Amino acid sequence: MIGYGDRARAQCEVVRLFRETHLDLPPLNQGTISKIEAQYREMGHVRKVPSKRQAVVDDDTKLNLLLALEENPITPARQLARDSLSLEGLTLG
Repeated sequence: MIGYGDRARAQCEVVRLFRETHLDLPPLNQGTISKIEAQYREMGHVRKVPSKRQAVVDDDTKLNLLLALEENPITPARQLARDSLSLEGLTLG
Protein backbone atom coordinates (compact mmCIF):
# COMPACT_ATOMS: atom_id res chain seq x y z
CA MET A 1 0.00 0.00 0.00
CA ILE A 2 2.90 2.36 0.57
CA GLY A 3 3.53 2.91 -3.12
CA TYR A 4 0.34 1.31 -4.37
CA GLY A 5 -1.90 3.04 -6.88
CA ASP A 6 -1.83 6.75 -7.38
CA ARG A 7 0.79 7.86 -4.85
CA ALA A 8 3.19 7.01 -2.05
CA ARG A 9 1.77 6.95 1.46
CA ALA A 10 3.23 7.43 4.93
CA GLN A 11 3.33 4.35 7.16
CA CYS A 12 0.71 5.77 9.53
CA GLU A 13 -1.64 6.22 6.58
CA VAL A 14 -0.99 2.63 5.48
CA VAL A 15 -1.91 1.43 8.99
CA ARG A 16 -5.17 3.38 8.84
CA LEU A 17 -6.03 2.17 5.32
CA PHE A 18 -5.26 -1.44 6.21
CA ARG A 19 -7.55 -1.29 9.24
CA GLU A 20 -10.35 0.26 7.16
CA THR A 21 -9.94 -2.19 4.27
CA HIS A 22 -9.37 -5.44 6.18
CA LEU A 23 -11.83 -5.45 9.06
CA ASP A 24 -11.64 -9.25 9.29
CA LEU A 25 -7.87 -9.29 9.94
CA PRO A 26 -5.97 -8.32 13.08
CA PRO A 27 -4.78 -4.71 12.84
CA LEU A 28 -1.19 -3.96 11.88
CA ASN A 29 0.91 -1.41 13.69
CA GLN A 30 3.46 1.01 12.26
CA GLY A 31 6.37 -1.18 13.39
CA THR A 32 5.04 -4.10 11.37
CA ILE A 33 4.59 -1.89 8.31
CA SER A 34 8.17 -0.65 8.77
CA LYS A 35 9.53 -4.23 8.86
CA ILE A 36 7.51 -5.24 5.79
CA GLU A 37 8.69 -2.18 3.88
CA ALA A 38 12.33 -2.82 4.85
CA GLN A 39 12.09 -6.45 3.72
CA TYR A 40 10.56 -5.39 0.40
CA ARG A 41 13.29 -2.82 -0.20
CA GLU A 42 16.00 -5.35 0.68
CA MET A 43 14.66 -8.50 -0.98
CA GLY A 44 12.11 -7.28 -3.54
CA HIS A 45 9.30 -9.36 -2.01
CA VAL A 46 7.44 -9.84 1.27
CA ARG A 47 7.16 -13.62 1.27
CA LYS A 48 8.02 -15.22 4.57
CA VAL A 49 11.68 -16.19 4.66
CA PRO A 50 12.68 -19.33 6.56
CA SER A 51 14.52 -18.86 9.82
CA LYS A 52 18.29 -19.24 9.59
CA ARG A 53 18.49 -20.52 13.16
CA GLN A 54 17.91 -24.24 13.18
CA ALA A 55 19.17 -26.77 15.68
CA VAL A 56 21.00 -29.79 14.33
CA VAL A 57 19.75 -32.84 16.20
CA ASP A 58 21.14 -36.36 15.90
CA ASP A 59 19.02 -39.52 15.73
CA ASP A 60 19.56 -40.42 19.41
CA THR A 61 18.25 -37.03 20.51
CA LYS A 62 15.24 -37.36 18.20
CA LEU A 63 14.47 -40.78 19.68
CA ASN A 64 14.79 -39.42 23.22
CA LEU A 65 12.41 -36.59 22.34
CA LEU A 66 9.85 -39.02 20.94
CA LEU A 67 10.07 -41.16 24.07
CA ALA A 68 9.73 -38.10 26.31
CA LEU A 69 6.71 -36.96 24.31
CA GLU A 70 5.12 -40.39 24.68
CA GLU A 71 5.72 -40.32 28.45
CA ASN A 72 4.53 -36.71 28.81
CA PRO A 73 1.87 -36.13 26.12
CA ILE A 74 0.59 -32.97 27.82
CA THR A 75 3.98 -31.24 27.89
CA PRO A 76 4.52 -29.13 24.74
CA ALA A 77 6.99 -30.67 22.30
CA ARG A 78 9.01 -27.44 22.19
CA GLN A 79 9.46 -27.55 25.97
CA LEU A 80 10.59 -31.17 25.81
CA ALA A 81 13.03 -30.27 23.05
CA ARG A 82 14.42 -27.34 25.04
CA ASP A 83 14.81 -29.52 28.13
CA SER A 84 16.47 -32.31 26.15
CA LEU A 85 18.88 -30.01 24.36
CA SER A 86 19.80 -28.15 27.51
CA LEU A 87 20.71 -31.46 29.14
CA GLU A 88 23.09 -32.13 26.25
CA GLY A 89 24.63 -28.65 26.46
CA LEU A 90 23.05 -27.47 23.21
CA THR A 91 20.75 -24.54 22.58
CA LEU A 92 17.66 -24.39 20.43
CA GLY A 93 17.52 -21.46 18.01
